[in-house]
Order: sequence, then C-alpha cells, then structure tokens
Amino acid sequence: MLYIGTSAQYIFLMIALGLFLLAFVPMVLAVFMMRNCERCSKESWIMLGLVFLWGALVASVASVVIENTVASTPVNYVVLVLLVAPVVEELTKPLVLRFIKKELDEFEDGFIFGAVAGFGFAATENLLYGIRFWNEGIIVLFALFYIRTIGTAVLHASATALTGYGYSSLLLKKRTFLSVLPYFGIAIMIHVLFNFFTISTVMGNQLVGVVVAVVFALCLMLWIQKRIKVLDSKDKIISPT
Repeated sequence: MLYIGTSAQYIFLMIALGLFLLAFVPMVLAVFMMRNCERCSKESWIMLGLVFLWGALVASVASVVIENTVASTPVNYVVLVLLVAPVVEELTKPLVLRFIKKELDEFEDGFIFGAVAGFGFAATENLLYGIRFWNEGIIVLFALFYIRTIGTAVLHASATALTGYGYSSLLLKKRTFLSVLPYFGIAIMIHVLFNFFTISTVMGNQLVGVVVAVVFALCLMLWIQKRIKVLDSKDKIISPT
C-alpha cells in the first residue's frame, strides 16, 4: 500500500511538473524574444521578471475572481466571453506599469513590459487549462498548449503591449491620463475580435475561426516587434555610445 501510494504521488508530481513546464517555459522564452527586440538599453531582467509575475499571479488571480463572480450571475456566456473577459483582463494586466514608471524611459518600453505582463498572464491561464484537460489524453493536451501558445498567449501579450505603449507615450510626452484610453480601447477590441473568432469555432464546430484568430494574433505581434525595432533604432541614433 505504501508503494502504491508513493507511485501515485510520483505520477501526480510528474504530471503537475509537466503541465507547469508546458505552460511556463514557452512564455519565458517569449520574454527573451521580446527583450531581444531591443539592441539599445535592454530592459532589466529583474524588472521583466517582476512584471511577468504580476501577470502570472496578480492579474490572473484578479481576473479569475472577477470573471467567476460575474459568471455566477445570470449573465449570458457570450457576453462573458466577448465583453466581460476582455475588459477585465485588459484592465488588470497593464496596471503593473503604474509601479514601474521609471523603467518606461523609451517609447518602446511600454510595448515590451506590456507584452511581458501578457505572457505572464497567459502562462497561468495555460496552466489552468492544462489542469482542466489533462485527462483528455496527451495528443489533446499538446494540441491545446500549442494552439494557446501561438494564439491566445500572443494575443494577451499583443493587446497589453498596445496599452503599454499608450502609457509610455503618456509619460514621455507628458500627456493626460485620457490619452491612454484609445490604446486601451483598441486592446479591448482586439481581444473581443480574437474571442469572437475562437468562440465561433466552438459554436460552429469548425476550425476556421481558431485559424483566423491565431493568424490575427501572430500578425499583430510581428507588427509590434517591428515597431519596437524601429523605435529602438531611433534611440540609437539620438543617444550615441
């Protein structure tokens, strides 16, 4: 009995570790990717780690609590997915930027830190989905993580990166807080559009929606990375070494 119990615990721990690695390792690699978009004045690993943890712990937990509270009311599922979730998640993720104002000394910093918060959020969300579907089989599990990594995670990072850019622009151009709202609104609309494509796959029992959603998220991230490199090259010209 002791042997059986120990074996069961070992298997449980291996499954838990596997799910954690599948959820977090790709997101940590994505943080490396975002940091390397800059060649001049790369961001501090400590600050990037703290922002990542904000997304993974604070923003994700707050979003789960709020969304579950709303879900316990007679709210329609579609409303929850297309309205409540995008607003709540795009509000909680970039709030960390308020605490790291001194780090946002370049326009592209908002893109980078916003994306990192989004990747942290996506890591925890992927882990929760992995826990929910771990007993569906290894193929389903790997497919789930793959689609969420190249689709949902990239969407979370891209949308929050836009809000982050709006906030860094506010600080550097000394604008009012209202100047962030258009970027925040665009982030929400992008999130809504992505969720619309994915929910159409679930309701319509076809793959077109999720394919469009993934391509949409990837194209947006590629554009953001290009903008970071353009802005970084301008910084290099302005600030000679």
